[in-house]
Amino acid sequence: MVAPRDNAPPDNAPSDRTPSDNVPPQDDLLWARSLHYSHSGSPGLIGVSVGVRAGEILALTGPRGSGKTTLLRCLSGQLRPEQGEVWFNSVPVHTLGTLARERLRRDRFGWIGPEPRLLPELRVWENAALPLLMAGAGHRTAKRAACEWLDRLDIGAFARKHPGCLNRAESQRVALARALAHLPAVVFADEPTAPLHRTERSLLLRTLTTAARSHGITVLLATHDEETAAVADRRFSLLDGRPAAAAAAAGLSPTSFPQPPEDQAACSLSA
Repeated sequence: MVAPRDNAPPDNAPSDRTPSDNVPPQDDLLWARSLHYSHSGSPGLIGVSVGVRAGEILALTGPRGSGKTTLLRCLSGQLRPEQGEVWFNSVPVHTLGTLARERLRRDRFGWIGPEPRLLPELRVWENAALPLLMAGAGHRTAKRAACEWLDRLDIGAFARKHPGCLNRAESQRVALARALAHLPAVVFADEPTAPLHRTERSLLLRTLTTAARSHGITVLLATHDEETAAVADRRFSLLDGRPAAAAAAAGLSPTSFPQPPEDQAACSLSA
């Protein structure tokens, strides 16, 4: 098993932003304050603040189009919020340059979405080991770590095959192995069980939650499925890009605004 990397922050690449004097709470591994983000002028996040402790499993819940995916992408450094702050392990993610954020995502974060997005030219174990290989891990070390997770997900027999021979559920297991093989500090899971039947969903969630408990991995799990959300330690609900509590105080409801078209929701606000 590959040992977890130390908590040294990535290099602070030049940025056009100035860090805030407000430091995050010490108990929170990942912390965000007053996040705002818009998609082509349409609000995606409106003043969202959230904190997650190390080893905690947090379910991000809310209807489709509520902002779950946008929040995950801001917290993971894929998107820069237009306003607000994102901190990881005392590192101001919102001030990091592009290369530093890419390195942070590669080395310290894992990601699994509703689509496996495996590379067809690579074998299954190479897909699972990709973050380790990109970080410069030795071939043997990366393969051993990847195959351990593939075995845990009952697909070790496919390690030397190519993704084309896998069905959808098996491909999703490889995607989870890829998210876990380098033992990230945080796994961002964006509707990872959406395409799966109940049995496959249970296996995926069991492996994810067991890994989180045994390795102290923090998990942010975006879902609109009640059974999936039930595995979390805590929930944070969104509605129309706002925390659900703030939306309720403003008199908003899930029917207050039209839902975005399916293709727009899938690529922007929420899966």
